[in-house]
Amino acid sequence: MGKILLKSVLMQNAGEKPVRKDVLIDGNRFSKISDQVSPDVAGNAEVVDCKNFALLPAFYNGHTHAAMSLLRGYADDMELSKWLNQYIWPLEAKLTAKDIEIGSRLAVLEMIKSGTVFFADMYWHREQTMKVVEEMGIRASIGVTIADNLMTEEGLKANFEFLEKHTGESERVKLAVMPHSVYAVGEANLKRCIGIAEKENYPLHIHLSETASEVENCKAQYGCSPVELLQRLGGLGARTQAAHCVHFSEKDMEIFAKSSATAIMNPCSNFKLSSGFPQIARLMDAGVNLALGTDGDSSNNNLDMHEDMKLAALLAKVQGGAEKLPAADALKMATVNVAKINGLDAGAISEGMLADGILVRLDNERMVPCHDLISNWVYSADSRSIDSVLCDGKFVMRGGHVDGEEDIVREADACARDLASR
Repeated sequence: MGKILLKSVLMQNAGEKPVRKDVLIDGNRFSKISDQVSPDVAGNAEVVDCKNFALLPAFYNGHTHAAMSLLRGYADDMELSKWLNQYIWPLEAKLTAKDIEIGSRLAVLEMIKSGTVFFADMYWHREQTMKVVEEMGIRASIGVTIADNLMTEEGLKANFEFLEKHTGESERVKLAVMPHSVYAVGEANLKRCIGIAEKENYPLHIHLSETASEVENCKAQYGCSPVELLQRLGGLGARTQAAHCVHFSEKDMEIFAKSSATAIMNPCSNFKLSSGFPQIARLMDAGVNLALGTDGDSSNNNLDMHEDMKLAALLAKVQGGAEKLPAADALKMATVNVAKINGLDAGAISEGMLADGILVRLDNERMVPCHDLISNWVYSADSRSIDSVLCDGKFVMRGGHVDGEEDIVREADACARDLASR
């Protein structure tokens, strides 16, 4: 990799006024941030004039289902159980590996265009999604999904073998153990997932307490809440990433916080599926580690992390007061908090960190005036203001354009039409 010098780009740390800096990227890391990077340090770096731009952290999507982009708008305006059982799972059974490659490519395009350079993905035919991530230059934690009710014994065996061999991992693509949920995975396979995550040092990623009925059914079957069940099985710890966490009791929150597990909030999806109000303020007060994700395109119905970031900040204020979850902290939930739990030295613009970031146009009407850059970005702007996206020290979008985007959209549209007619 070469060098890139972002010349005179606007930056802001929490609590400070925006300032102009030169930012030198050497290889895949931010190597120098100063008032002026001297020519002898910059060397033969490509110089990018950034007088009209701000440099901000890229987004990291803590929970999604990328290939479900093909199901966007297929089944709307219904609660989770009906949505899954009567519409989504039957249609997903018709998906081929090629469909998932095409759907994942559309999802990655959508994420790049809205400033996201990493996603944690729970889906099928994971090799196809891994291939797309490698090709399009971003990062991912690709889940090896376990779901007793949707898989054969042979399929389950193959998935565990895939994990044991660390198949297909690379510098930008890592694997994770992803049991779907306590209602889709029995106790024996939950224990097996927990064991392999511990043995192979994988994240353990699961849907947890998303709906009230999930909690009620778990209590009827196991005599405890989903959080208590995971604790009983040894599945709560620093490597645990639990998506949704909408219906936590006070006891659940206490257990979860003590375990150092992370709750991935998905407020847009929770609202759309009428699953409930994420208890962001109460979770914060309980000391729970929090991060953000979008969920899938068929339940959100987009992968724009900015929308979930703003909604999370506003929810926290309604629940806990106007000073709860200020803009800078909401941004961390969508950036560095997700990066950290996935083992990435990224999520902030700082010397030595991985060179992921976005260039935001300062002449966009929603960024004017710029009394506070972070406030504008969290509360005012949207993805239209993103001009360019950097991942691993390279531009994956420049001037609002991603290489091949027209073909990606065309192919995905044709694929989705064909899928709906099967």
